[in-house]
Amino acid sequence: MKRVILIKYGELSTKKGNRNFFINTLYQNIKNKLKSFDVSIFKDRSRMYIEFHDSELEEIKKRLDCVFGIHMYHIAYIVDTNIDSIKNLLIELVHDLSFKTFKVETKRSDKSFPIHSQEMNHLLGGVVLKNKIGVSVDVHNPELFIKLEIREDHSYIYFNAYRGAGGYPIGTQPKGMLMLSGGIDSPVAGYLAMKRGIPIDCVYFEAIPHTSLDARNKVIELSKKLAKYTSEVHLHIVNFTSIQEEIYKNCHPSYCITIMRRMMYRIMEKLANKYHGFAIVNGESVGQVASQTLTSMRVINEVTSMPVLRPVACFDKLEIIDLAKKIDTYDISILPYEDCCTVFVPKHPVINPSLDQAKKEEEKFNFLPMIDYAVDNVDTIVVCETEKEFSDLL
Repeated sequence: MKRVILIKYGELSTKKGNRNFFINTLYQNIKNKLKSFDVSIFKDRSRMYIEFHDSELEEIKKRLDCVFGIHMYHIAYIVDTNIDSIKNLLIELVHDLSFKTFKVETKRSDKSFPIHSQEMNHLLGGVVLKNKIGVSVDVHNPELFIKLEIREDHSYIYFNAYRGAGGYPIGTQPKGMLMLSGGIDSPVAGYLAMKRGIPIDCVYFEAIPHTSLDARNKVIELSKKLAKYTSEVHLHIVNFTSIQEEIYKNCHPSYCITIMRRMMYRIMEKLANKYHGFAIVNGESVGQVASQTLTSMRVINEVTSMPVLRPVACFDKLEIIDLAKKIDTYDISILPYEDCCTVFVPKHPVINPSLDQAKKEEEKFNFLPMIDYAVDNVDTIVVCETEKEFSDLL
């Protein structure tokens, strides 16, 4: 019995004139994700099919679970589109299955097939009842869903359903630049941005010796977790030490976080222009800390004209933590290595900063050449989900 993985598009099917672009991008992403497997992939406007070797199925499923744009997939049995072949295969399949109740659901995509969907449900239901002792039909809460898709060349019978990652295929939007700290929120923000089709570069601000190499390695490990959802992630490491020291040497303590974030946004915009990014992405959540009040966001945003995406802006902390656990970044994020956003936090940071005062604080030191130097001297590494050596930077 030949099987294929049958992929359903979900949200992609709502696209009209752009549907082929989304499907072709998904096809290419799946092809890249499965390049190490012996598979054949076929697509049409409503489904995608993957031929595979049985010995590789479980590993293939793990890869598919990390591909955005897949709504659901099934392990389906192929059968010729004629009633006798369908009945005979179904009898053979249910013989080895253990269940008490079942329901048949038919999708007749080939409208030339002589039996309508509802008639087919009744017909196949009768076949199961006749050939499987002790079972009954339950249309509300069956133990076993028997699904049949009737198509012109072949039809497909399947019982299982595996939920995909959903969203849009990565690459259907331009690149975003993720401000990746070592915290809980920013990796989740990166995951959610990718789920909407946005490929990401990660940017990490470090302030050695005030931050440690352990903190850098923590961010590399978080980048690996995000790389599971794409082929690779570029991680840009910004040396922020001199800028941060000047801020804390010259600016009023209550404004240090505000000025620091304004400097970061300036650098992010320059890096976006350098690496062809279209937006800044970060893990800010409204009201969570002093720099994330709406007043603070407005003052900090003033230095850039680039869109700033905050995917977790309206999530509470417990919701963010739940997502972090789902994508397996939480245990890394809580490792006790401080980044430059936490190492110099003042006792009383301003909650509602004044834009005029922020500008006055910035006049106390010459930051523009320091920003240019930071951008020109970024260290970039390519992070893959598999193990890779980073000895040149560590």
